[in-house]
Amino acid sequence: MDDAAAPDLDDLLVRTATGDQHAFSTLYDHTAARVLGLIRRVLIDAAQSEEVAQEVFLEAWQSASRFDPNKGRAMTWIMTMAHRRAIDRIRASQASRDRDTAVGIRDLPTAYDQVAETVEVRMESERVEVAMATLSEAQRQAITLAYYGGLSQSEVAAELGIPLGTAKTRLRDAMIRLREELGVTR
Repeated sequence: MDDAAAPDLDDLLVRTATGDQHAFSTLYDHTAARVLGLIRRVLIDAAQSEEVAQEVFLEAWQSASRFDPNKGRAMTWIMTMAHRRAIDRIRASQASRDRDTAVGIRDLPTAYDQVAETVEVRMESERVEVAMATLSEAQRQAITLAYYGGLSQSEVAAELGIPLGTAKTRLRDAMIRLREELGVTR
């Protein structure tokens, strides 16, 4: 096609901004091959390239009013959109692959040493038993009801037949003593 017969793409894009469907159709006919070619060079995948090209022309139709022929050429404006959309698609695909990889890694079963876990739990239980042995019988009863029995302070007081204040004091004193014995710092 020689330059004399080629339509003015800038004019077609300006007319497209006014809603001129015929101008847009002509603009599409004269630019689609170059737009698709650029996108295919970036994306490689034919199906994705066609989707992106469709998005580019939809964006050109919807945002043609932002084109200013005093600032650049219509072909440059459209090709810039095409390149940006293609790069966005690559980034989105990469982000999706990265998310899938992260989820896959997260869902992999982790190595679990059941013997070591059992030994640790047993050793910790023994430490707690030794620490519990240092408590008075009244403190041990209150702690056993509250922490092993799951009772509230009020329920501990009712179970032991003591005032609530006394139950609270026994539990507080027992916890202080257990922290000291187990070497726990706040």
